[in-house]
Amino acid sequence: MSLAEYFRATEGIGILATSDSAGNVDVAIYSRPYVIDENKIAFSMLERTSFANIGSNPKAAYMFIERGEGYNGKRLYLVKAGEETDQQRIEEIKSQHSKRHESKTDSARHFVYFSIEKIRPLVG
Repeated sequence: MSLAEYFRATEGIGILATSDSAGNVDVAIYSRPYVIDENKIAFSMLERTSFANIGSNPKAAYMFIERGEGYNGKRLYLVKAGEETDQQRIEEIKSQHSKRHESKTDSARHFVYFSIEKIRPLVG
């Protein structure tokens, strides 16, 4: 199953872990990623702690815990690979996503691309 098919078909919860350049760690609940291809994903990010951390330390980890019995899911080890800030382009990209979460904030939104360095199962 491809990464795009996995995230399209699997229900669960995602958690993004980031740290700043001093090593101060933050974790946040994040929606499933936008899968660009098997080696790249993206997240829509507001100007909050996770986004600030990625600006000073491009490495992150994303954990997806599948809904259901047991502990199944994926861990993705990531490195920032780019960013889209044009709000119209971001909305165009988001409109192609099957499950959208509307935010009730006026904060600037960024579409941040990540290269996938490694994928591991949730447990193992």
